[in-house]
Amino acid sequence: MTKRRSRGEGELRWDETRQRWIATFTVGYTPDGRRIRKKATGKTKTEAKEKLKEIIRDYEDGLTLARGNATVEEAVNDWLNFELSRRDTATYEAGQTMCRLHVIPALGKLKLRELSAQDVDKWLMAKSKALSTSTLRLIRSYLNRSVKRAMARDLVKRNVVELCSVPRGKEGRPSKALTLAQAEAVLKAAEGARMQGYIVLALLTGARTEELRALTWDHVDLDGDPEAVPAVPPHVAVWRSVRAGGDTKTRKSRRTLALPQRAVEALQTQKAQQEEEKKAAGGRWTDQGLVFASLVGTELDSHNVRRAFRLIIAKTDLDPTKWTPRELRHSFVSLLSDQGIPLEEISRLVGHSSTAVTELVYRKQIRPVIQEGAKAMDRIFKI
Repeated sequence: MTKRRSRGEGELRWDETRQRWIATFTVGYTPDGRRIRKKATGKTKTEAKEKLKEIIRDYEDGLTLARGNATVEEAVNDWLNFELSRRDTATYEAGQTMCRLHVIPALGKLKLRELSAQDVDKWLMAKSKALSTSTLRLIRSYLNRSVKRAMARDLVKRNVVELCSVPRGKEGRPSKALTLAQAEAVLKAAEGARMQGYIVLALLTGARTEELRALTWDHVDLDGDPEAVPAVPPHVAVWRSVRAGGDTKTRKSRRTLALPQRAVEALQTQKAQQEEEKKAAGGRWTDQGLVFASLVGTELDSHNVRRAFRLIIAKTDLDPTKWTPRELRHSFVSLLSDQGIPLEEISRLVGHSSTAVTELVYRKQIRPVIQEGAKAMDRIFKI
């Protein structure tokens, strides 16, 4: 005779029709007094008993109504639709693409409750053969935030992704900087081009491409105020970017930069050229006050800028497929460093939060030899 299970231990029985053991546990009651039961099945009594224990543990942990068969794919899609979709369109689309390519195909079919740290480690290690470290960090973050959201909704007890570190990935394409001769060649090739002002300003001020795309004429002063005390030179206020909300990358990225004479002349040409484009566009022109705009006044996207930049690079001896607009900023840092400008000053000009960021990002462009100590010793101990 089968021993009756004690109250609170649930029910375990054999179903002849299904040829399986059925585990049942009461987790609550409906308003009309009917029982709410959770069920699990197993081919063996031991398997069903283990599932029953898990239901009871969930009940004691307050997870009684959570769905036990929720998958990683469902969690990722839920996070994409209800969290990442609140960000700007480009961020959402990029996140969606990364999840569709790298997260869901590898882990999507796994049940959330069965996802282990070992699964995540193996996944990241496999991806490290094809992806850079920064991309690995990004896809781990997407998975982490997805599981964290699922955890808050009682679909899983803990977030194993937080226990996993990011392995070293594939070496990415190193950023480069133009030499002085190459920079002169690029400036020469840009003469007369529609994007001449953009190229000149990027190379001679170190502004980020997303800052230049959002630059407006009311943030540009091509005359300055020579009568003021002290005199105010022609300058550009880098206070906006195309990022969500229109703010710059960091608080210190918000800066006002004096303009070299070559940049002043390029922007004067840009202004005259834009007036001609306004007349040609007529009623199609959308006046957003942008310094660098499309032929109808709207904001340029990164593809427009990259295409125009590579057309200019193609007029030089450089390979256009190996250069990007952001490397004009790297070139700005490199050229200043070659002229002996202190790292602290370069850091201020490019809008970094500290010199450590400048060294980390542009370490190949900054001269590694620190000369001040040797020069001081030469002055002290004259030969």
